[in-house]
Amino acid sequence: MTMSTRYLRTWPKALTASPRIQLTPLRVIVGSQNPVKVGCTREAFTQAFGKVGVVEGVDALSAIPAQPRSEEETLLGAKNRVSHAKSLVPEADYWVGIEGGVDEDPQGMYAFAWIYVLHRSGKSSQSKTGTFYLPPKVVALIREGMELGHADDLVFQSQNSKQKGGSVGLLTQGIITREAYYQQAMVLALIPFLHESLYPTE
Repeated sequence: MTMSTRYLRTWPKALTASPRIQLTPLRVIVGSQNPVKVGCTREAFTQAFGKVGVVEGVDALSAIPAQPRSEEETLLGAKNRVSHAKSLVPEADYWVGIEGGVDEDPQGMYAFAWIYVLHRSGKSSQSKTGTFYLPPKVVALIREGMELGHADDLVFQSQNSKQKGGSVGLLTQGIITREAYYQQAMVLALIPFLHESLYPTE
């Protein structure tokens, strides 16, 4: 029995374009020296492009409060880290900013992170992680002025958790680590660079 091709869709050529293949090693600068952020960037770029040369973290400033309390403030922090990282290391292919923050809705206080990526051409992209709600004890400490990472350390009796599994790792009991949590969003932020013809620079 031969299957009819009458209803098979023919996709425009632009929508079936092959992803970009990186032929030369990239230099990627991360606006943080946190090993989790540097590590997830290295993994995401390797997954996306196959070949990465140097992924280096620098001590870039977010120029926002230590604990961002809104979506807008958090994204601004990621963008500021990229801007400062580029001023510190102007010779690179990409600059990356990762900023974790919290915000609130009727359900409670939730955590997330924004990823901002800038290419040497000036083209930029951004993506946000998934969100998850924080337990009341952690929320209370944040409202008192404590950073999320410090609140986690106190509530979960851990040390320097933000450079390890982070809140998401503690709350999922290690099922999702902070690095894996960031890594997926980083790959999503790289989509416009993988399919440049589909995302032309304005």
